Amino acid sequence: MQQIINFLIKNKRFLLFLLLLCIALIFTIQSHSYHRSKFVSSTNFLSGALYSWQHSVSDYFGLKKENQRLLEENENLRNQLSALGVDSVATKYLDTLSFDKPYTFTKARVIKNDYSKIDNYILINKGEKDSIVPDMGVITDKGIIGIIENTSKNYSRVISILNSNSRINAGLKKSNQYGSLIWNGKDPNIVQLETIPRQAILREGDTIITHGRSTIFPKGIGIGTIASYKLNQNKSYYLIDVKLFNDMSDIGFVYTIKSRDIEEIKSLEN
Repeated sequence: MQQIINFLIKNKRFLLFLLLLCIALIFTIQSHSYHRSKFVSSTNFLSGALYSWQHSVSDYFGLKKENQRLLEENENLRNQLSALGVDSVATKYLDTLSFDKPYTFTKARVIKNDYSKIDNYILINKGEKDSIVPDMGVITDKGIIGIIENTSKNYSRVISILNSNSRINAGLKKSNQYGSLIWNGKDPNIVQLETIPRQAILREGDTIITHGRSTIFPKGIGIGTIASYKLNQNKSYYLIDVKLFNDMSDIGFVYTIKSRDIEEIKSLEN
């Protein structure tokens, strides 16, 4: 104990300098958006590399489960093609670059996933070098996950739908009525849809989807089903609990979504 005290006394000036330097850095990061964004990007890089190594080990032992999920996704896609009257075998020989695609999708792997906090974030292994930018949507084959908030060269941080700051345009699959999808911070399997007008006809089990009223998500991406609903205090809007399609505690691979027309739309809005 005496040796520790002697060390502190001997190096008090240097330790005081380090303390003041840390305080100055904290104030600089908090008060300047540029420095704050660079700090977050650096944090993404360091934590991303660590979590990427960790998940490369765990992914090896989860290959059987992931293969089963991919088989189910392929089965679902083939059923959709069949319902549209498209030969799923013939589509292998089509040049997909010849199609007019309003959205592009990039696959990524989740290397860190929070779901037990009030404000949860997800880290994925794709970043600026993969053309990932903030405000891109993130989904799985089952439904939405969140929105890209910040990027570094190789990694990106996603604001999960399980985040008190998340606001996503969503509504009823069977009508054009829509509202804001939020999370009250309680159950990670249940999110809330608010401001659906009382004229809407609702039933438990009805499907909730993205309604395409923004450049982030195209219309029709699944979210979940109505678990329960009630009118607000003024009896003018419904407050709806939505049971998510995704198990937010078990996310492996995701897709980022980029709108082809996002820059043109933003320029008009500005």
